[in-house]
Amino acid sequence: MSTLRFQALREASNRKPVHFEETDRKSTLFGSNVFNDKAMKQFLTSDAFKGVQGAVQYGTKIDRKLADYIAMGMKEWALSKGVTHYTHWFQPLTGTTAEKHDAFFETSYDGSDPVEKFGGTQLVQQEPDASSFPNGGIRNTFEARGYTAWDPTSPAFIYGTTLCIPTVFISYTGEALDNKIPLLRALSAMDTAATEVCKYFDKNVKKVTATLGWEQEYFLIDKSLADSRPDLIMTGRTLLGHTSAKGQQLDDHYFGSIPTRALTYMRDLEQECMLLGIPVKTRHNEVAPNQFELAPIFEETNLAVDHNCLLMDVMQKVAERHDLKVLFHEKPFKGVNGSGKHNNWSLATDTGVNLLSPSKTPMSNLQFLTFFINTIKAVNDYEALLRGAIATASNDHRLGANEAPPAIISVFIGEQLTKVLAELEGVTAGKLSPEEKTDLKLNVVGKIPDVLLDNTDRNRTSPFAFTGNKFEFRAVGSSANCSNSMTTLNTIVAKQLKDFKIEVDSLIESKDMKKDDAIFNVLREYIKVSKNILFEGDGYSEAWEIEAGKRGLSNFKTTPEALKARASKQALDLFSEMGIMNHIEVEARYEIELEEYTKKIQIEGRVLGDISKNHVIPTAIRYQNTLIENVKGLKDIFGAEFESIAKEQIVLIKEISGHIEGINSKVEEMTNERKKANILTDAQEMAEAYCNEVKPYFEIIREHCDKLELLVDNELWTLTKYRELLFTK
Repeated sequence: MSTLRFQALREASNRKPVHFEETDRKSTLFGSNVFNDKAMKQFLTSDAFKGVQGAVQYGTKIDRKLADYIAMGMKEWALSKGVTHYTHWFQPLTGTTAEKHDAFFETSYDGSDPVEKFGGTQLVQQEPDASSFPNGGIRNTFEARGYTAWDPTSPAFIYGTTLCIPTVFISYTGEALDNKIPLLRALSAMDTAATEVCKYFDKNVKKVTATLGWEQEYFLIDKSLADSRPDLIMTGRTLLGHTSAKGQQLDDHYFGSIPTRALTYMRDLEQECMLLGIPVKTRHNEVAPNQFELAPIFEETNLAVDHNCLLMDVMQKVAERHDLKVLFHEKPFKGVNGSGKHNNWSLATDTGVNLLSPSKTPMSNLQFLTFFINTIKAVNDYEALLRGAIATASNDHRLGANEAPPAIISVFIGEQLTKVLAELEGVTAGKLSPEEKTDLKLNVVGKIPDVLLDNTDRNRTSPFAFTGNKFEFRAVGSSANCSNSMTTLNTIVAKQLKDFKIEVDSLIESKDMKKDDAIFNVLREYIKVSKNILFEGDGYSEAWEIEAGKRGLSNFKTTPEALKARASKQALDLFSEMGIMNHIEVEARYEIELEEYTKKIQIEGRVLGDISKNHVIPTAIRYQNTLIENVKGLKDIFGAEFESIAKEQIVLIKEISGHIEGINSKVEEMTNERKKANILTDAQEMAEAYCNEVKPYFEIIREHCDKLELLVDNELWTLTKYRELLFTK
């Protein structure tokens, strides 16, 4: 097997960058393969175009007759670009995307008169097998019916020769079976709640849109090297492997010159993104060797989520052309930084105002403070639920390590804004005097833009940080679908804004307060009750863990712990009240996420057992036999003196035997614990058993394997080493 490793190294070392040339300017290419406004105006009737616009902007329904006209125009556009098939492109609860391709082709009953056919029925709805996707008990395995339904708010696009139509996925009985439906409902709830609050400041606001700009971190590894590692193929991460002598300690990779093969890959990827309307803008080396980042211009959240899901698929396909493998796992290599997907979130009005961006006028800044403080209050009240939204087996490796936010959710706003909140906290209860109101508006609220010009340095340890005109949810994992975090965040803020409106209106009506007085009074109370969530210091420190415990903040270090919040009474009540998910849908997702955790740990355990017993131990024995033959030869030559001459070889033989025994015994113990866990019927108990009883063996077994990697002859070692995976360009 070592020949496979060295063959892969030869192939990787001899690679030349794939020839690539941009075909046109990015501005010319952008959206060429998207059924956007420009394409719709060309291929749709005016009524059909207005119908799509109404659905996008106001949520109006498209009747079947109009759908036929839209489908006709969409088909003609697609055929003009060489498309042969169409698919409903959706996001089942697997965390990835799904598609089933059908040809634009039909014949009459006798096989004659072939035509390219695509009507409103095919556009609006299809029926994939719902029983074959995770459903958390919503569907019986013998009940197959489920539906995909067109989402007109996310434009259709062409990838390859297939027209892809973004859709929702719903069960026969009406429950959401995907990530998109809850997100759309959360965004609608946010629009309603935020628009009502905006009217305190601007009666002309008719719509508020949640925006998202994600930052996608990833590793690029030569395909041959990645394929030589069974653990990378099966689990997306290295389950064993001794750290390289050189890692990231010299800080020489971050923002460094991008390697030629990686840069050629990025240029090719960016062209594909331009065609698909994904507005990628930034590319750079990340901290770890062979780690990179790609980031777009922010977009409406639903579209941004779709674009990120699409991007992750496109990244893998483009990588194949360049003989590369993309790793999205949050921690593919021990000893170097893992990968995240920072979610930059804000709110924008249809009048062109970013609600989380300070302005030059006191009134605009009072609006900013209203949304700013309500967001902090929402995170304070629902921090455990927010932590649960980012909990996965792979993200457990990253959260709390010294390169990522800790598992404790906190909010960083900087020293200057902390002072502003302290000023507001001192607002007099009840009606404000004219002098106090003037002082507040001019000397506190009015000076916020000046304060932010000299804002506090960013805190990289904060999982939820204000960064000048947006909040950055930094704890989201690199392999995650952003829907979970964005559904939760938009729901909790929408709920908070809804409650805020009720409280302010109550003060205006029952206490006869002026609007500004009422707003200041409510915000003052929110600042007081939200102090626990605000933290400016080192989130990695042990002192913060102790302090967070005193503040009553959750500290869920593992996914089984964190997921409990996803099905808590608080979560059930929240999602039900806001119309995001009913109890069945919430509990189904909780069940699915527990099962996914269990299966991933189960797979990793099996793969680790296989590699350690079928790769590591045979290789160690082979080298041990060589040492034994050496000792025998020395004995034949030197007789009684051989023990002193062969002392080091004998010690090495014993050391290898100790590690072999350690691997065998611990793999057997791990397997027995897995068998015990597998007979449990409760999903929570099974996940906890895998987490607490099975997973701890991983590090013990790995330690023995990694020690053997240092002892065994490099020529015999079968597994591609860290120095080769991370430093082969």
